[in-house]
Formats: sequence, structure tokens, C-alpha cells
Amino acid sequence: MAKLAFLGLGVMGYPMAGHLQAAGHDVCVYNRTFSKAESWVSEHSGRAAKTPREAADGADLVMSCVGNDNDLRSVCLGDDGAFTGMREGAIFVDHTTVSADVTRELFQAANARGLHFVDAPISGGQAGAENAVLSIMCGGDQPAYDAAESIMQIYSKICRRLGESGAGQLTKMCNQIAIAGLVQGLSESLHFAEKAGLDGRAVVEVISQGAAGSWQMANRFETMLDDHFEHGFAVDWMRKDLGICLQAADETGASLPVTALVDQFYKDVQKMDGGRWDTSSLFKRLRKLD
Repeated sequence: MAKLAFLGLGVMGYPMAGHLQAAGHDVCVYNRTFSKAESWVSEHSGRAAKTPREAADGADLVMSCVGNDNDLRSVCLGDDGAFTGMREGAIFVDHTTVSADVTRELFQAANARGLHFVDAPISGGQAGAENAVLSIMCGGDQPAYDAAESIMQIYSKICRRLGESGAGQLTKMCNQIAIAGLVQGLSESLHFAEKAGLDGRAVVEVISQGAAGSWQMANRFETMLDDHFEHGFAVDWMRKDLGICLQAADETGASLPVTALVDQFYKDVQKMDGGRWDTSSLFKRLRKLD
């Protein structure tokens, strides 16, 4: 049994922390809204802390899944930050999707305190977290990753180290770049089917068995056709992620014309008051254009 802390109990972190407790580990949770941490304890047992430092006190591993770069800094640094409470040699595993720059910054800050830092962004959405089948892409020192891997496997179907600090975040950018194009392509395909007078469900039944098939098609086409966009990864968060991708592309010299275009399409969705809709709402944008 390991002593663990989990910081951030959103739609992903809440079930992830629950899987750790169910696996027999001693888990202390922290959430900015403390009542959410209290609710988690009432459901899963474990303990709740009022600061990241308190949650991290004496932990072998501290996991985080928060919102953005500044949220991550706030739970790591400062007098009430997790780094202050962690014992020497402990490992911080960050599941947030953030910039590679802040990851490397915190990697250095952790090392200066005798701590280890692994960037470990996740893919699979709320359903992946609830069903413990997330994909986890990691960066950081090999020994730290090796020590944390068995814990991450509790809520993942695949967990891999891709390289040094920041490599996990760069891989997550690849993931989001691929998804952006796929969802737009699927949306256009369903939109075309409707305009051509075809049965969208029948179309997908056929084309999903060939080269056009994808996770997005298998898991989202029905809800898209039913005009239901309340269950997945939110547009506001996707725009945050794509902004990170586009900034990194400027720094690396990569060309991302489709990603930049889809980012603007998501901006249109936000203007439709769809910031909390899931990413498949690109289809709703096309319907509105009719």
C-alpha cells in the first residue's frame, strides 16, 4: 500500500482518485472547492486536505489533474503548495494538459528540492477515467517513471514514457492535433450525408468498417446526430489545448494549418454559447450554417 495524494477532483480526477483508493492505497485528496473533496471522501473513504501542502505531507506520490499552467503552479509552489509538503525523494505526477514550458519549469523546481516530477497527460475523456482505461503519455527521468508506473496503471490501459521532461506534454499535443482534424472530418461527413438526403446512421454503419473508421466515429456519431453534446471533453478546454499546440508549433517551426482552422471553428462554437459542449459540437456548428 502506497501513501498517495491526489490534487484536483474534476470529471477526470474524481474517478481516478477513486480507483487508487479502491486498489487499497491510502489516498488524501485536495480540491479548490473543499466540499468536492468532502463528497469524494463520503463516497470512497480516504482523507481530504484543505491545502495541497497538507495533502502531500508524507506522500510517496502526489498526482494532479487541474486546469491550466497557472492552476498547476498554484498547487505545486508557494507556502501551501505540494512541493513544500513533500518529503525528499517523493514523486509528483502531473496529469494536467499544460505547456511543455511549465512542465520543464516545475521539473527544475522539483529537482531543486530533491523531488521528482513526471509529466503524464491523459487521453480518454471522462469515460476513460471512470472505466480506468486512460492513455497516459509521460516525460521525465526514467527511475521516477518506473517508480510511478504501477500506480498509473491502476487507471490506464496504456502508460508509456516518451522521453525527458516535457515529452509527455508534447505527445499530448500530437493527440489533440489528431483529434481536431478527425472530429471536423467526421462532422463534415455527417453534414454531407444529411444534405444529400442519406440516413447518417446507415452511412456510418458502412463506412466505419473501412478506412474511415475511428474512435470518434464509433463513440460520437449517434450523439452528434441526436444533437446531444453534453457528455465529453468541453470546447473551452479543447481551445486551451489547441492554443498550447499552436504556440508550440510556432516555437518548433511545425505547420498546423488544419489545427489552426479547427481552433477558429471551436471559437465559433463558443460564440454559440457552446463552451461547455463537448468537442463533437463542431457538427452543431455546421448545422447552424444551413
